[in-house]
Amino acid sequence: MSRFWNAIAARRARRGRALEADLWPDTATFEMRRFRAGDSWGAVLLVTGYPATLPWGWADQLTVPGSRVSLALHLDGLPAQVAAMQLQRRRTRLESQRRYESARGHLEDPAVEAAAADAADLAAQVARGHAQLHRQAVYLTVHAEAPAELDLVCARVRSRAAATMIDVRPATARQLPGAISVAPYGVDPTGAHRTVDTATAAAAFPFASPDLPDPTPATGVLYGLNMYSGAPVLWDRWASMDNHNSVLIARSGAGKSYFTKTSILRELYQGVRVVVVDPESEYRALAAHVGGTVHRPGSAGARLRPLTMPDAGAAGEDEFARRRLFVGTVVETLLGERLSGSEAAVLQRAAAACYEAAGISDDPGTWGRRAPSMADVADALTADPAGVDLAARLAPWVGPGTVFDTGTADAGPQTPGSPLEVWDLASVAPELASVVTLLVLDQIWRRLRPGGPRTLVVVDEAWLMLRTGQGAAWLSRLAKSARKRNTGLAVVTQDAEDVTGSELGRTVIHNSATQILMRQAAQAIDSIAAAFKLTAAETALIGSARLGEGLLLGGGNHVAFRAIASPEEHQLALTGLSAGSRS
Repeated sequence: MSRFWNAIAARRARRGRALEADLWPDTATFEMRRFRAGDSWGAVLLVTGYPATLPWGWADQLTVPGSRVSLALHLDGLPAQVAAMQLQRRRTRLESQRRYESARGHLEDPAVEAAAADAADLAAQVARGHAQLHRQAVYLTVHAEAPAELDLVCARVRSRAAATMIDVRPATARQLPGAISVAPYGVDPTGAHRTVDTATAAAAFPFASPDLPDPTPATGVLYGLNMYSGAPVLWDRWASMDNHNSVLIARSGAGKSYFTKTSILRELYQGVRVVVVDPESEYRALAAHVGGTVHRPGSAGARLRPLTMPDAGAAGEDEFARRRLFVGTVVETLLGERLSGSEAAVLQRAAAACYEAAGISDDPGTWGRRAPSMADVADALTADPAGVDLAARLAPWVGPGTVFDTGTADAGPQTPGSPLEVWDLASVAPELASVVTLLVLDQIWRRLRPGGPRTLVVVDEAWLMLRTGQGAAWLSRLAKSARKRNTGLAVVTQDAEDVTGSELGRTVIHNSATQILMRQAAQAIDSIAAAFKLTAAETALIGSARLGEGLLLGGGNHVAFRAIASPEEHQLALTGLSAGSRS
């Protein structure tokens, strides 16, 4: 032992960094599972096993508050060829063990099955160059003044490690090499290393954090608290992002409406104008609290006019031609089927005739005149022999008492008003939900303009739109073009298949820089994990998340959070029959 210390001292002296004599213990006695250095006692422990997933900063779990524990981590990179050979040998051993047990009729060992699956997955990543392997050894030296205290602290260390499924054991008969491995000499005579990937090694460092990277945005809104560190999760959808859109997917009862309402309130605090498409009449109390406006298409005195022209200042090129084409989109959504070429042509002739009769042309100066209604279009179709059949199919939807009735006022204003505008669609018949949602989005879109106020458009229960071809196409277009008008689109839905199972739904995902996943149904987890490229730990999290818990994906960051609200926000955000429910 003295020869080792003297060799270390001589080497440091040659480098001009001699150690003071009083740093050395007078005596050092090593036993099987502990040692005595001077007047104090110590024990070396080593990490021998890891769980399938590890949290950030997991090495902190190996220390005990109020006790002195030294930790050393030795890390050496493995060349890809060596790593591949080691993994191949490990897979061979595991497969031999599985076949040996199977040949004798024994039950499969879950630990062996899990290890074999992990080894196969890691080998595939190494072969593709997606991962690099390292030799990692973790040692701890526990210090105490007496043997009884030492045993107690060691038991606490092992108990804390076991809580995270990390296996820590005494370095039996290896206390001297273990003490050298923990000392800051950069040598590891113990050699109790395990092969790990880069992510596992990086997560051990105490300065690794599950929080969002700094700087914290000054204009960010509070989403909740980090589930691992407890730090606030602040997110600004408007700052340095490819777009301002978001998509939130969660099963019913997971807390998506609660989270959406608190997020809306906090966006309003930042001066953002918010427009909500509300199919379930959940946002009326919120609008009343902040002095917002509620429109109710389908109720008395509120009707929709698809042929209304936008303000001249908000119009794009060829707006008059696009408005006539939009009539075809409305009719296809209303009937739930594609129009044939001849039907589309006769519909365009009817729309043009109605505009001409109303005195509206491609001159923006005429756009302020009262626009024709869908009933006028149906009458024009009836007057055309080629459009009689189409007019008959439209008749039940455009007559008196429908949302397209001509005898009452428009469902909403043509100019932006209050900071929060809610389109309450609860009074709309289910058969008309898709087309009315489409018309509401169109009316919202026509009031947006480049350089206008920052606006967030929230589409709740978006599955109603995504299940119709024209509705999904319109939502996809909105997602692609919203940024140009200083607008963000927030899609909220409980049906994951409608988003991940169609090309238009995936377009909405790909054009949403902010993605939030809360608890998912078991049947949808695999498709969600594939669509959002989640890790196994993240997949498990969204499959077992509690009320209000979710995963934020954005800007390359993945953060697990728990939604929180002040007492006032909590009362406004509640939904459902129970006072404590979130949906």
